[in-house]
Amino acid sequence: MRRKNDLGRDPMPGLLLRLAIPTMLAQLINVLYSIVDRMFIGHIPDIGSLALAGVGVCGPIITLLSSFSLLVGLGGTPLMAMKLGAGDKEAAGSILANCFRLLLALAVGLSVLFFLLRRRFLWWFGASADTFPYALDYITVYIAGTAFALLSGGLNSFLIAQGRSGLGMGTVVLGAALNIILDPVFIFSMGLGVSGAAWATVLSQGVACAFALFCLRIPDLPAPLSWRRLQPALCRRILSLGLSPFLTYALDSVILILLNTALQRFGGPEEGDVLITCATIVQSYILLLAMPMSGITLGCQGVVSFNLGAGDRARVKQALWGVFLLCFFFAALMLMATKLLAPKFVLLFSKDREILSRTVGYIGLYTAGALCMAVQWMCVDMFTALGMVRFALFCSLLRKSLFLSGILLFPMLFAAAAAFAAEPFCDVVASLVSAALFLRFVPRVLTKYCPQKGSRSKNELNEWVEESC
Repeated sequence: MRRKNDLGRDPMPGLLLRLAIPTMLAQLINVLYSIVDRMFIGHIPDIGSLALAGVGVCGPIITLLSSFSLLVGLGGTPLMAMKLGAGDKEAAGSILANCFRLLLALAVGLSVLFFLLRRRFLWWFGASADTFPYALDYITVYIAGTAFALLSGGLNSFLIAQGRSGLGMGTVVLGAALNIILDPVFIFSMGLGVSGAAWATVLSQGVACAFALFCLRIPDLPAPLSWRRLQPALCRRILSLGLSPFLTYALDSVILILLNTALQRFGGPEEGDVLITCATIVQSYILLLAMPMSGITLGCQGVVSFNLGAGDRARVKQALWGVFLLCFFFAALMLMATKLLAPKFVLLFSKDREILSRTVGYIGLYTAGALCMAVQWMCVDMFTALGMVRFALFCSLLRKSLFLSGILLFPMLFAAAAAFAAEPFCDVVASLVSAALFLRFVPRVLTKYCPQKGSRSKNELNEWVEESC
């Protein structure tokens, strides 16, 4: 794989593959942070199932914390890519510097806030008297490493946006590989149990963070990291553009909280913890579908934004179609593999027969709308890449609203386990609406503001970049 990619001139199919595949694999490997922890925890003698349920309660809190890295990372990278496409490297460097400051501020503030409220969060989010101690052990240690998680996650996207997807992948691979090595050592050899899994994750994220910072200081990057003056107006623009992906992931955590709460409430004392254990495994499996798909859109976002800034309508359209086909093909592949992989996947977490039989069925139900998920994911992230923040936000909120409605209504109308049907329900309906909006409004925007390359001056291009940002 080539070390550098020319976002404005390389043939589009090969360019998208070179950017999407490493980023997709990086996101897939990044999933191992949580999945590997859960695998080892589920096999702790005597307490595995309860400990797994406790860590499952922590999952939405971790997702919520991680979403703040997307608020800055996915808010800043389209802006930076547009500036690079317009040839303004100085402005691109200022965007990266201000994003770094925002991530540092969020890391400090969120660490303090979540540490003070961690006990209340766990009780509110579905912990029972039996699972609370394990959840508390895990989340207390994880919150201590919030800065590492935010910086490594948020800064990594700026490597990808500058065509260095290989380095972006290296950051994630390094952290995930170290986590896999440290987990059994801390959990079993050192006898730290659940807290050992959290320590392994925090230390791994610390190493990944250091590597990302080192890579962003490479002098031959188009926009290397440097310490520049804070620009409040630019920070507001970054946060505004990042609002849609942030809400997408933040509301995911809220929905998972409500899912756990609904399962605990409607399942009752007899089934509540069992259903949450199943949900923890189901959510681990869905990460294998959702996160690589997110990697595809994240890796290709810079291509769309760069060529938008350069005013090349033909390349923007090629990139959009390419991203859609990659997402759809991956979702179809995962859907076909589910029937074969699901039972084996569940056995990695638990050998309990009841949990195995239930969870395999829930995975099949949960992933039934995977093809529609690909359409929805592509539309939302490409709206963001095009600077169409309001459309991205609307489509994201629509999907979350539908998911929330299913979680609240289906258990009341049927049974507690019917909450799992909320996922395919929202995938199908939201994808139809998002696709309709995308097909109707994106061509209009490209025709009006992005004529064929070379048909307008650099000043006109910069005016469009400012307007779209």
